[in-house]
Amino acid sequence: MKIRFVSMVLFLILIFPIMAESQVKIKQTAGRDGLGEFAPEFARLNDDVLFGEVWSRNDLLSLRDRSIVTVVALMAQGLTDSSFRYHLESAKKNGVTKTEIAEILTHAAFYAGWPKAWAAFRMAKEVWTEDVDSTTTGSLEAYARTIMFPVGKPNEAYAKYFVGQSYLASIVAGEVPVANVTFEPGCRNNWHVHKASKGGGQTLVCVGGRGYYQEWGKKPVELHPGDAVYIPAGVKHWHGAAPDSWFSHLAVEVPGEDCSNEWLEPVTDEEYSKLK
Repeated sequence: MKIRFVSMVLFLILIFPIMAESQVKIKQTAGRDGLGEFAPEFARLNDDVLFGEVWSRNDLLSLRDRSIVTVVALMAQGLTDSSFRYHLESAKKNGVTKTEIAEILTHAAFYAGWPKAWAAFRMAKEVWTEDVDSTTTGSLEAYARTIMFPVGKPNEAYAKYFVGQSYLASIVAGEVPVANVTFEPGCRNNWHVHKASKGGGQTLVCVGGRGYYQEWGKKPVELHPGDAVYIPAGVKHWHGAAPDSWFSHLAVEVPGEDCSNEWLEPVTDEEYSKLK
């Protein structure tokens, strides 16, 4: 098993060109709504240039990256008005979690100033308060707002191979299918093997919550957003959520010949209870 680098590179090579084409251009009307009659040119620049062009240059930076840059820049200026709150809410919508925004503001405090960080934290705490428990035992709706990919519908087609409720959303179809799989707290799939006469296997890219991956005969590996796991064909394994957290990962099918899945026995409660 190789964590992070190799599998992440493989993932980006396989699906980034496809996903980049699906980026949606941001549409903003705040300028025209608030200043359309009083300052029409400013309104146009705000809506069409700042958001319509600068924020939509997603080939270089993701919306999440742009949100982080913007939040730090506004914090450095000591701005904690409605515009700052808007960009905090946008950062949250674009996938920045409560834990991440706390670390971002803490790091920026040493460069922007401690009093500015205190002011920024007060507003950030309000924006992320509702998600304090969303990745643990909170509702599916609250958890879904913390990840950038859709949760999808109950995974009924494969329910018999899971302990607990899972959800499935197709992200990319075609020769290299990509799906987002979400597990409720305590949910995990059965031991299984990806089979292929050549190539094959699967790459998991974690996008939310906390979960585990385990190969037969090895210790479980704890997974967090940003972690990636490459699973070669022929390796017996399972993956799923931690007992106290929701968990989501992208499942990227590695191309191969004569590919199939062999579903095996469930992960017993005794095995699962050993997770920390």
